[in-house]
Amino acid sequence: MRTERNLTRLDRVFARLDREPERPANIDVPKMSRHRVVLFGATLAFYVAIVWAVAITSWLVRFDWQVMFFRPYQQWPEIHAFLDYYVVLGQRGPTAVMVAAWLGWRSWRQHTLRPLLTLGASLLLLNITVGAAKLGMGRLGPHYAITIGSNEMGLGGDIFPSGHTANAVVTWGILAYLASTPRARRWLSALSAVTSLGVGLTTVYLGTHWLSDVLLGWAAGLLILLALPWCEPLIARAETGLFTLRDAWRGRALPVPAEAPVGSPVGAPVLVKQSVPVDEEVPARAAVATGRPPRAPVYLAPGPHTARSERTPVTPVGSRRPPHSDRAARTATTTSARPLTGG
Repeated sequence: MRTERNLTRLDRVFARLDREPERPANIDVPKMSRHRVVLFGATLAFYVAIVWAVAITSWLVRFDWQVMFFRPYQQWPEIHAFLDYYVVLGQRGPTAVMVAAWLGWRSWRQHTLRPLLTLGASLLLLNITVGAAKLGMGRLGPHYAITIGSNEMGLGGDIFPSGHTANAVVTWGILAYLASTPRARRWLSALSAVTSLGVGLTTVYLGTHWLSDVLLGWAAGLLILLALPWCEPLIARAETGLFTLRDAWRGRALPVPAEAPVGSPVGAPVLVKQSVPVDEEVPARAAVATGRPPRAPVYLAPGPHTARSERTPVTPVGSRRPPHSDRAARTATTTSARPLTGG
């Protein structure tokens, strides 16, 4: 009776690390559903409301100043060292490298470039939208504020919205966006939300951002994640174009093998021989050799030589031992001239 070995949890983990034989046919690509459109519109309205509240120096700006004067880094100095490292989870360089490594492995395993292309599209949108908003509003940070109670806008700053917060939302949220199962998507969405929330509050603790900067950063990152399904057709065309270029490059790099006749071994060179009469073989060879400079073989003596087909076959006669100069040749004559002795 044949029994199959039960796979342990470690065996299943290593099985997941192997590359799939071909691209999965059921890769879930999010679409711009009605629910997502409603969330996008609500987040956009929240984004505009935060900008308007800061522009008119409303109660939100006064609350920003109250939090700044509270100085959280002085109230809880024991967590300062930990939060200095935790805020790195919102920096674009380290987070992009970590997430790109993970998505690169997924691209290799599933034979698709979509994870890496989606990450690149989201980071491109992040740099364009958040960078333009920072330069356009020009708000100064808490450490460089000039007038107490002012919104500090239009003074050449670049902290509104918070880039750390928006980057944390997009970089870690892209893992939930590309999740292959609904359960994984829920867990990764909760994890990315907690991570980005912690990064935003850490910047307020360290005094590098106003609280309104963090709120606008959350909205900016969420808008990018919600708008990604609109970029899916462009991502699919880019992936198809890259695979087409790869196949074309491979076709130019590899030589085209000749078709082998039936019954010939695989990989053997194909030799094409035409039937030529014997008397025309030598002139044909001479005609081919006219394009090359004449070169006599070094192992032949000078003089005319006949082709192998014109030579008379010679049958070896006698002994094959080499002749010796000091030994007389043994012939039938000398044998007969020897006197016979006997009784």
